Amino acid sequence: MKKVDLKQIEHDVKVGDICGTIEPNVTEDSIFYFEGKPIGFYIADLSKNFQKAAQLADIADKELRSKRVPKSVMKRSSGFGDGNEDKEVLQYSTIIGSVPPKPHMRRPYATISSVHNVKTAQTFIKAMLLLCLESEKIIKEITPDLYVEQKKIISENVSKKWRFGNLFTSSISNYNIPAPFHRDAGNLVGCANVIIAKRKNSTGGHTTVPDYGATVNSADNSMLVYPAWRNVHGVTPIIPTFEDGYRNTLVFYPLKAFKGIE
Repeated sequence: MKKVDLKQIEHDVKVGDICGTIEPNVTEDSIFYFEGKPIGFYIADLSKNFQKAAQLADIADKELRSKRVPKSVMKRSSGFGDGNEDKEVLQYSTIIGSVPPKPHMRRPYATISSVHNVKTAQTFIKAMLLLCLESEKIIKEITPDLYVEQKKIISENVSKKWRFGNLFTSSISNYNIPAPFHRDAGNLVGCANVIIAKRKNSTGGHTTVPDYGATVNSADNSMLVYPAWRNVHGVTPIIPTFEDGYRNTLVFYPLKAFKGIE
């Protein structure tokens, strides 16, 4: 894999800024280093060397796009820009695994996503959990120090009850959802997220990190391991090139909200 030494650069991007279209400059298998330490990596196509993970991602993606899995619809948007409502694409997400306390919503306690109670969603949940475990194996193989450090942080801060796999607490699948610049401040410091992309007939949806001038290609079957708490980052606009075009990300992440909760 290519070694990429990340260097801090100056920029004027702030949290909340809209992320515009940016072409990716990270397109090949790479390990990311910062100050001599590996902090993440990118695999352009899981199907080449990690077929099991690619197959599980295919299953999860197919199930998510079916009517069997409950979703939170974000809004409707058209990537075609011609005002034709028939060409509009849905934006939605599904969270599984552990959900942190939300006192402002009159739920001052942690819980497991209600999707786990939906009978028709069980194939999706199983595929995502197995994909999570395969992702952990890949992290252990490519960046063993990162794996050991994250496992230690999780074991010290998160009860087994609230873990999704061994290195995470939760998962979200984002369908056709770009993102303004933000920082995942709710994540455990020292840990990384996994972002696996599935797409068809679409462009964009790349993760961009202004601190390093890096924009990672969201290719079909790609896997990005990245410490999302560390830097401000955004996701570029997703534009379908045909009516069935979409880009979906299967994400695993570790939240600090479960620290001390049994």
